[in-house]
Amino acid sequence: QFKVSARKNKYLGQWASQILGYDQEKEKEYIQAVIKSDFEEAGDEDVIRKVAFDLDAAGKPITADALRSRLAELMIEAKTQVMSEIT
Repeated sequence: QFKVSARKNKYLGQWASQILGYDQEKEKEYIQAVIKSDFEEAGDEDVIRKVAFDLDAAGKPITADALRSRLAELMIEAKTQVMSEIT
């Protein structure tokens, strides 16, 4: 479950960094920051807050509900990827 959650957050970080227009190096840093933000509390709300704040600060606001939907999609993708690595 930890691997799936970390992978989901990685994908969210990649997605958000593209919206933010980050270069490859900045994207790597941002992905790590998103993954680390998940350790603040249980669940996804800490990650949602971070990404929503960062996008809003860059003038590219997105609702928390839209981020929750995106995370749900990315969770499926992350589970599929991790399961394929196990088998």
